[in-house]
Amino acid sequence: MSEENASTALTSSNRRALLAVGAAALAAGSGLAWWRHNIKSDAPSLEPLWTAEFEQPDGTTLRLADFKGRALVVNFWATWCTPCVEEMPLLNAFFQENKSKSWQVLGLAIDQPSAVKRFLTRNPVEYSIGLAGLNGTELMTALGNQAGGLPYTLVVSPQGSLLFRKLGKLSGSDISAWL
Repeated sequence: MSEENASTALTSSNRRALLAVGAAALAAGSGLAWWRHNIKSDAPSLEPLWTAEFEQPDGTTLRLADFKGRALVVNFWATWCTPCVEEMPLLNAFFQENKSKSWQVLGLAIDQPSAVKRFLTRNPVEYSIGLAGLNGTELMTALGNQAGGLPYTLVVSPQGSLLFRKLGKLSGSDISAWL
């Protein structure tokens, strides 16, 4: 093969490689854009949250619609769930530090009312607790927790948009991200 033909063949080979890399990059970029769009559109409707009502440990009714228009943390938990119990002091401290800034924290107990009342007698928190039971499980599923695991936390803006959701134990860095 002459030097000119070798140069042309190499250039042709380079072009094909460059086109292949470009096509792969385009496909990857398109896939990423599609994935990001679907993650954002995967956000659950919060309408079931605003229509829910639960009894509180003191016997009064907790209407979630009363929290609409405020920055709100909703935490689904149970007394038998170790990570749930471990994150409660973190949520309580967050509420104590930020309630003057109109933040609300709501714990929805997916548990037997008697167990929750006993637990809160020994481990009181300042934020509102709803005795959600099995209805809370349905609400949690409607709000995006298809796995049904605990703890499950949502953060809602005062404008009613979902800012954060997490299945699993919260960390200090999760809470810092809300602010």
